[in-house]
Amino acid sequence: MNFKKLTDSIGPGPLITAAFIGPGTVTVCTLAGIRYDYTLIWALVLSVVATVFLQELSGRLGILTRMDLSQLVRSGTGSKWQKYSIMTLILLAIGIGNAAYQGGNITGTSLGLGIFVTVPTWQFGQLNLELGNLGVGLLAAGLLWTGNYKRLEFILVGLVILMSIAFIIAAALTKPDLTALLKGFVPTFSSEELPTLVALIGTTVVPYNLFLYASLVQKQWTTAEELPSMRRDLWISIVLGGLVSGAILVAGVANPSANLETAQDIARGLTGVFGVFGTYLMGFGLMAAGLTSSLTAPLAAGLVICGILGWNQSIQSTPMRVSMGAILLLGILFSSFGIKPVTLITLAQLANGILLPLISGWLLWLSSSKTLLGSHALGLKGILFGSFIWLITLILGIKSFGAALGWF
Repeated sequence: MNFKKLTDSIGPGPLITAAFIGPGTVTVCTLAGIRYDYTLIWALVLSVVATVFLQELSGRLGILTRMDLSQLVRSGTGSKWQKYSIMTLILLAIGIGNAAYQGGNITGTSLGLGIFVTVPTWQFGQLNLELGNLGVGLLAAGLLWTGNYKRLEFILVGLVILMSIAFIIAAALTKPDLTALLKGFVPTFSSEELPTLVALIGTTVVPYNLFLYASLVQKQWTTAEELPSMRRDLWISIVLGGLVSGAILVAGVANPSANLETAQDIARGLTGVFGVFGTYLMGFGLMAAGLTSSLTAPLAAGLVICGILGWNQSIQSTPMRVSMGAILLLGILFSSFGIKPVTLITLAQLANGILLPLISGWLLWLSSSKTLLGSHALGLKGILFGSFIWLITLILGIKSFGAALGWF
């Protein structure tokens, strides 16, 4: 198989990996390694399984119904009050949430860039303009504005591959204790580890990825006979993402830094472990992780906003460009001027806390409907396993909701 045929056979799975491996994942996995060594590797395995299961349900629905999740919500049965309440919740969680978090994605990319070059800061009175963040934001805007989906997909797949290589080589350079690493696959639990455990799973099981995959999968496959190809795409992509997260955790175990104030400290803290080369690898990985998330977050938000409101979802359409542009503009403003959108993030956490268990439960219900999916509906074993996954999303939702209200 030549390279073109290989790239043509790849589905949107790598975009899901690109979306969940961002600066937040890099930070959470590094801190897990620093604080608890290899003991939470099993939590990453659980998060991969949960993510594959939920993404497979969204992909199955997308292929068989020819609608994404936002369109299914819009066209669903029930009272208008219920429908509009759910639509509003989705817009809050994914539209506003992605705008708030986009600043972090852009900043993470710029911090990775800062490992290689020093980017100046301009001062305007009380405001400081971070030129690195501005440049990254404009680069993301330019790539999305071209409106060429295949080119965007090609760039993201390439970045995911390079990011994976960088983090995995960096982890190997730390020469991990293989016996201790293997023990990390055996589940253990302590109340002290609970917040980090929940954070590890929460950085992988991402609500907007469920909407993103159900929309993008329709561009690749159109019939029930192609469902195995979709599943293979997901397993390969998300397991690769899990390996990357594991590699970051392994590198974190070797990190001697007691305090990490920024994601940039992660790369520089390892200089004494494997020299400047390894630091550059981590810096590049951080830069790629931030850039991929900077591209997928506006894309997902645009698809959700347009789907919920019944607008054209073509990446070149005016509604999509306006929706993606609004997310990008807010992210550029927040990151370039160092603005912390605390209110928006709190709103997003509250909405996500409700949305994640609600959407995962709804996915499970739709996927078990023989009226909707016929012979491709979930059987009893799938429903039971899905109920276990739903409990995980409920815990994640409660944690997100509680964090927003300051309960823990």
